Amino acid sequence: MTRIISSLAEVSASYDALLCDLWGCLHNGVAPFPAAVAALQAYRAGGGKVVLLTNAPRPAKYVTGTLDRMGVPKDAYDLVVSSGDAAQDAMFAGAVGRRVWHLGPEKDNGFFTEVPPEWQGQAGIELVPFEEAEGIVCTGPFDEMNEVPEDYRPRFLLAKTRGLPMLCANPDVVVDLGDRRIYCAGALAALYEDMGGEALYFGKPHPPIYDLARRRLAEIGVGEEARLLAIGDGINTDVAGGEGEGMDVLFVTGGLAAGQFGSDVEHPEADLLEAWLAARQHDPQFSIGRLR
Repeated sequence: MTRIISSLAEVSASYDALLCDLWGCLHNGVAPFPAAVAALQAYRAGGGKVVLLTNAPRPAKYVTGTLDRMGVPKDAYDLVVSSGDAAQDAMFAGAVGRRVWHLGPEKDNGFFTEVPPEWQGQAGIELVPFEEAEGIVCTGPFDEMNEVPEDYRPRFLLAKTRGLPMLCANPDVVVDLGDRRIYCAGALAALYEDMGGEALYFGKPHPPIYDLARRRLAEIGVGEEARLLAIGDGINTDVAGGEGEGMDVLFVTGGLAAGQFGSDVEHPEADLLEAWLAARQHDPQFSIGRLR
């Protein structure tokens, strides 16, 4: 049975590092949540390390830039590890071929142009039209504010017929941008799989992003025996991923599933929460209305 807590400080002293989701936990896509920022700052002031673990389909450099523009202070975290980082590594290794079609908005172009140090001087990736591609790299819809996955069904039918594998750079299905819900690459990849296509995933809940986070933590002195707490609002990404990695989990109920646990977002109703979690066969150690 999950334990509902009122603040991160109630449990955080038991952990050496936090793996904290961004969208829905630290910010809403438009502005940071002040209470969440303060909670992470306080945890770091006590000696803990904070990894912002995000399914953003861009390298960490670009995610950090977005956080800066949004006003998230640098002292709220130590590292950013993104799905883009983990998926980039797979792409440059040739997971879906060398000639790829990019399905995604222009803002994600850094996924291709920001070559990681370990791949400098190695065989490159060429962006080509769909008709010439060996594989697809999906970072989201071209127009995320207006398009839905079904818009891509005709193109996906052609891709499946040609046997094109899809690298999904962001397993999230939806996120909330302010008050608006938009589709992510994970929704497109799910449709492609439903149609019989092959999709490869590297963000939460899949192991590559957690392996990368552990490597980055080791670089700043957090070893293999460290006690880690995964924090997030995605039941199929943050919670499932943390549980799959054997970590304790803090589920933020006031994010994607906020409407499921009563009228007070800050205080989820225990009976509703337990029933909802049981139906999805997840049992995070802790739950909280909003990260604070």
